[in-house]
Amino acid sequence: MTFGTLLPLPALSQNKPALLIAAISGRSLAAAARRAGFRPLVADLFNDADTLALAERAVKLAGALQSGIDAHRIVPQLTRLAGDDQPIALIYGSGFERNPAIIDAVAQEFSIAGNSAETIRLVKDPVSLARLCTELRIPRPDIRFDIPDQRQEWLTKIAGGAGGSHVKRADSDASGDGRYFQRFVPGRNLSALFLADRTNAHIVGFSRQWASPSREAPFRYGGAVRLKRYDRKNSGRIEEWLTALTKRTGLCGLCSADFVDSGPNLHLIEINPRPGATLDIFDNETTPLIREHLRAVTGTSVSVPAYADSKASAIAYTARAISAFPRVVWPAQTADHQMPGTSLEAGDPVCTVFATADSATGAMRAVKGRVKELAVHWREDFR
Repeated sequence: MTFGTLLPLPALSQNKPALLIAAISGRSLAAAARRAGFRPLVADLFNDADTLALAERAVKLAGALQSGIDAHRIVPQLTRLAGDDQPIALIYGSGFERNPAIIDAVAQEFSIAGNSAETIRLVKDPVSLARLCTELRIPRPDIRFDIPDQRQEWLTKIAGGAGGSHVKRADSDASGDGRYFQRFVPGRNLSALFLADRTNAHIVGFSRQWASPSREAPFRYGGAVRLKRYDRKNSGRIEEWLTALTKRTGLCGLCSADFVDSGPNLHLIEINPRPGATLDIFDNETTPLIREHLRAVTGTSVSVPAYADSKASAIAYTARAISAFPRVVWPAQTADHQMPGTSLEAGDPVCTVFATADSATGAMRAVKGRVKELAVHWREDFR
């Protein structure tokens, strides 16, 4: 099978075709697939309650959050999951950037609706991305692999890492194991969700993200809020940069780009070459983004949704270990629910929480408040 060689996209009125999904967590992709008129067949590490409810069928992938997806077992597991169905394609989410060779292996058996392993390597390898940014005159923080003298001015990251948990302040022990150093740039974070068609990048929208720090992971991903508006001049610059990167690397489908925004200056931090954490807050029933993703991959013209409000999502984590997760009556506007009886380590995610408001500030305030309110349901010391 080759990348982008998909079965013809069906009309929404026809029988719903199957769509394979593989990710560390597949719930948001499964929900988006349902909105787009597909039957999701989901392979992920968690198989949480609402993923199982959304999926036509599901399988729990071999692997772990820390070590990643088991590269040797994923193809047989996906083959069993597909069964006698003829999935229109496989869409992958997080979990493959640190080992793009898995994509090469999967592509031997399934048609991949997404970026090739070669493209992933081009944009996720820090040296490759730095070189591209220099050639295309895209501002980017300095990187290095030797321990810097002024460590307080640097961060250390894992090449291909995701979710923020791998990002740390630089110190004398923070080298090796695929780590590199990136100069810290002050400013506000900004993420651009875009549809790439290997030639152009079409901005879907912008969001701001925040951290939910822990002692071990000071930059752990906390949540994101979709912005109602963003500076038009900066938006135009970003779209030009992403189009230049798309032409150079062959990016396709839903992708995102993270920046540091310090007012007049923007610095590109990283490219995420697949649907990511902000899919929940940008997807809608009118213009389902999975359908637009498939159109972008196949080179068909795409549509970009319009938004009248702001939506936020946040991850609720447990601050302490839980031997057996309690049974919780989950309220509306929550997802990724832990199964009762599950054993959790301190810092594990418990659920995702959503909120919508007229402004980004209002949505962010509301979602953070809901996270705090929900936490009382799983504190083992709660009386």
